[in-house]
Amino acid sequence: MSDLGGGKTTFTRGIARGAGSRDIVNSPTFTISKVYDTPNFQIHHFDFYRLHEAGVVAEEVAELVQDLHAVLVMEWAEIVERVLPEARLTVRIEQTPSSARQLTFQAPKSLQYLIEAVK
Repeated sequence: MSDLGGGKTTFTRGIARGAGSRDIVNSPTFTISKVYDTPNFQIHHFDFYRLHEAGVVAEEVAELVQDLHAVLVMEWAEIVERVLPEARLTVRIEQTPSSARQLTFQAPKSLQYLIEAVK
């Protein structure tokens, strides 16, 4: 979660690079979603900023949530929140007064290892 221009796509680019993807990571604002290949899984990057209702996209997300070879990164995910698993990692990106970015991670105990890996 972040404001417009807050660094969400840059964060996703870092996830893709860290996972070994050589794909070019761009914002899916106008296409709604993009897929990036990594050696072990696919990253599905969604940007729901322009949507007013989830429609069929919610069904696609619900299916992908079940795919063990898919990592989902969502910008403006509130619109599909009803199909997201309760156990998920949420990242908030906030701009500080010094123009730096501060990342805050929130996850249940079962996913704390993800936060520890980032530290």
